[in-house]
Amino acid sequence: MRVLITGGAGFIGSHLAEAHLNKGDEVYVIDDLSTGFLDNIAGLQKEKRFKDRFFVTVDSILNHEKMLELVGICDQVYHLAAAVGVLYVLAHPFESIRTNIQGTEKVLELCNKFKKRVLITSSSEVYGKHLHAPLVETDNVIYGPSTKFRWSYAASKLMDEFMALAYHRTNGLDVVIARLFNTVGPRQTGAYGMVIPRFVGQALEGKALTVYGDGKQTRTFTYVKDVVDALMGLMASPDATGQVFNVGGTEEISIESLARKIIAMTGSDSTIEYIPYDVAFAKDFEDMRRRVPSIQKIKDCIGFEPKTDLNGILENVIKFMSERKGTIYR
Repeated sequence: MRVLITGGAGFIGSHLAEAHLNKGDEVYVIDDLSTGFLDNIAGLQKEKRFKDRFFVTVDSILNHEKMLELVGICDQVYHLAAAVGVLYVLAHPFESIRTNIQGTEKVLELCNKFKKRVLITSSSEVYGKHLHAPLVETDNVIYGPSTKFRWSYAASKLMDEFMALAYHRTNGLDVVIARLFNTVGPRQTGAYGMVIPRFVGQALEGKALTVYGDGKQTRTFTYVKDVVDALMGLMASPDATGQVFNVGGTEEISIESLARKIIAMTGSDSTIEYIPYDVAFAKDFEDMRRRVPSIQKIKDCIGFEPKTDLNGILENVIKFMSERKGTIYR
């Protein structure tokens, strides 16, 4: 099997590439390195057993000729390339919208041309400002005004879903959509606002853990290897075609409690510092108070359930970051 992963040098993409290589597949990666890192896949490139099965292209998915070549020679396409993280989106609003919408349009156009199965990774952000839980795939979406660029990412990912479903309904494109909820694990950077690597990095350095707002907002987290299992399971399932699935964890925790847990697990002397949103972010930011997925649909379809609980996730991240102090992952 030949597999193409857009955004394959990113956090999730690198783990997905590794899983497919270990399965014996031929893996092609394209990444412009705007938020991905070659360090994420350097180990895979050095593996002798992967020498003739792992191919990396540093380029944009908007490069038509290169994407034409890659989609044409591969059997399946995972589309993970996207703007990543609240801080990046707020700092680069136009680039984020362009990458998310035009990039996905290019991937869908070429997959349709060559009739290749494609998995589009979307985001829990598409749900917007819901307060109820759990969130199910058929829930309405609730956004703030267009003047709040916080919602541009959510809107662009929702448009990706609309385009994918339109290709499926009008052209019969073999497509599946995965809405990811806060994927966490080794190789994730805290540079773009990802809370767990940021907290762990601060705790390991003995710095105050910076909690934005009152810390009462809640999230669930999913271990990256569980997410990879879900993506590969959805890609392999004909029953998933033309559908949208939540992929996430089920342990709800407040950000304040998460900070306290990380301090305890690292044995750190760190304190917690509460920072108002208008100090931590630009004026265009709005937060979501709660984000908890229902995973009943994906469980019914492919039997997916997360194997790694929150303590296990944190143990793995703390170990990884402790061994790599001062690297890009901080």
